[in-house]
Amino acid sequence: MERRRRASWDEYFMSIAREVASRSTCDRKHVGAVIVRDRMILATGYNGSIRGLSHCDDEGHLMEDGHCVRTVHAEANAIVQAARNGVRVDQGDIYITASPCFGCFKLIANAGLRRVVYGEFYRDDRIYELSEQLGIHLEHLKLGEPTP
Repeated sequence: MERRRRASWDEYFMSIAREVASRSTCDRKHVGAVIVRDRMILATGYNGSIRGLSHCDDEGHLMEDGHCVRTVHAEANAIVQAARNGVRVDQGDIYITASPCFGCFKLIANAGLRRVVYGEFYRDDRIYELSEQLGIHLEHLKLGEPTP
């Protein structure tokens, strides 16, 4: 009898981040984030407009320098959700369907997150040098590829 392959913890949390991304309200890029500590989900976030304002999907994009600035990024929304609910994320991990932009990487670092697992690389390679200096582990988990 063949044994069923069980998803690794990284695969499990990344698959949840992909599902969270399905709630995104900016059709330029659907991104989801899940903050985890001790294998427990602490907060989730997806990219979408400021609470109470119109979404890109409804109103269109507000573009500056090639970026839509109408949206709050998934990582920031996950950190904010934790803060609004009084959840400590220090020493946690964050799973993101796309690597963080420079601004979100700074939020991740200041929130005390120690590990960033991302699905696809997105735009900003400054995060590699800074993560090394700060002792934050960056890990690229290719979507759809199992981890050992």
